[in-house]
Amino acid sequence: MAIFPFPWRAMTAIAVITSYLLTSRQSDWSKGQFVGGFFATWFLQLFLWASWAVVLWPKFFSPLRRLPEPAGGSFFMGHFREIADKPTGIPMRRWVDTVPNNGLMRYQSMFNEERVLVTGSKALSEVLVTSNYDFQKPAALRFNIGRILGVGVLLAEGDEHKAQRKNLMPAFAFRHIKDLYPVFWSKSREVVQAMTNDIISSTSEPEPSSDPVKAQKSAIIEVGGWASRVTLDIIGIAGLGRDFGAIKDDNTELNQTYRSVFTPTRSARMLALVSIIVPEWFLARLPVKRNNDIAAAAQFIRSECHDMVQEKKQKMARKEPTGHDILSVALESGGFSDSDLVDQLMTFLAAGHETTATSMTWAIYMLSRFPKIQEKLRQEVREKLPSIDSDSDISSLDIDHMPYLNAVCNEVLRYYAPVPLTIREAARDTSIMGQKIPKGVRVILAPWATNFDKEQWGPDAHEFNPERWMPKSADDKRAASGGAASNYSFMTFLHGPRSCIGQSFAKAEFACLLASWVGRFEFSLANEEEMDEKKIEIKGGITARPAKGMHVHATVVDGW
Repeated sequence: MAIFPFPWRAMTAIAVITSYLLTSRQSDWSKGQFVGGFFATWFLQLFLWASWAVVLWPKFFSPLRRLPEPAGGSFFMGHFREIADKPTGIPMRRWVDTVPNNGLMRYQSMFNEERVLVTGSKALSEVLVTSNYDFQKPAALRFNIGRILGVGVLLAEGDEHKAQRKNLMPAFAFRHIKDLYPVFWSKSREVVQAMTNDIISSTSEPEPSSDPVKAQKSAIIEVGGWASRVTLDIIGIAGLGRDFGAIKDDNTELNQTYRSVFTPTRSARMLALVSIIVPEWFLARLPVKRNNDIAAAAQFIRSECHDMVQEKKQKMARKEPTGHDILSVALESGGFSDSDLVDQLMTFLAAGHETTATSMTWAIYMLSRFPKIQEKLRQEVREKLPSIDSDSDISSLDIDHMPYLNAVCNEVLRYYAPVPLTIREAARDTSIMGQKIPKGVRVILAPWATNFDKEQWGPDAHEFNPERWMPKSADDKRAASGGAASNYSFMTFLHGPRSCIGQSFAKAEFACLLASWVGRFEFSLANEEEMDEKKIEIKGGITARPAKGMHVHATVVDGW
């Protein structure tokens, strides 16, 4: 329990002392009596602790017990069954719609562990801005994610986070990001050309079609794989100044490493479940395959990042041009040690390519479901941008002057936020909107719920509608926010000091990639059953992606 950590050390000490005091006074006491007394005392304490933590506190004494909460749930396991059975964030989406609340509600996880779901704009502003550092990422989460990402700006807390963010901000300022658009477009062109060649070469026997050109240039592709390859290459060049070559070769060691650690296995799910009651440091030391895979992957990625830092420092020492990549800017700031830089690179490599790849996967899915939106977007792309086969670059102004592209990107990011849920933990006794929040209580921020809240977005909140981002007139300012009630209605990148530092980078990269793909290909669903979103199995993990991949028909559209 977060608010009542399992006190196994204290219980063990008390059991030893109590058993000794009870048995040592007997002249004929034996080791068996001592062991029996120890276990009897230990399990009695366990029963008393569990009764308090699981039943008495949440049901009769917690200051949160008067908050509105969803109906149902079991006496001992709260709402855990619904949480476990559905994709992350989906239960919260339903609760936001069906449970009247003033911005806060309570639900209970396994063994009735309390969670506070933050829904309203005022409550979100307090958690994310006003009292931001009162709410930190849970230690268990930091430990587990840190094994893969390193303890960079994503996981740092307090003063350490403030210092890291301050030193990294110049690398993510718009004046720097706009210089990266040619990189985004160059890699977009490269992946589209590779996909085109792959589609043409794989169509040795054309499928029957009334259009022979379409039949010869159409194939089923798995979107997520191509998206991961190109985004890894982009973060390599734009972030570190190195081309990883993942587009050219799907089997590069770095690409395969990330694919393995970001694919949740049965072992990973079991460890995550057990971590609710067992310390994470203990689980990390268990001799199971998942732990071995993570350790090996982290060691390899850390070694790669260390080599890149040293390579870049040597270039700077020789006064050679270092480019506009994030690593060069971070080095020039002088605010990081080599070890700190390695942690930052590990964070950017993983988070920087996985989230945008997820957005691309869902974007192609939604455009396949809505062919009229896809066609309208393709028309704008072909009117405004140079052919994918030309050597022409694009600039930030080219993308800025494409309102429908930006509308589609924003709607995809609203509808399918890559990270569906974020967890915070009260670092001290605090409050939200006057409601007392005891230290250790988990606070839940759910973009998959807030981004669908009808009070924030109106009655069509559950509809995929890029038009909400299109201005209705020259002086229509609501379109910039999608017509939402406040800026806290859009939670994909969070807000405040802990908002996504790479937001501008990600949105620019996403826009360039989507424009290039839609300009060249026409997408349609390979399986008509996928027209029903509820039938798509979504895998857990840091990001939300289709468990079985996203397979679509991709047809090369000539003339661009």
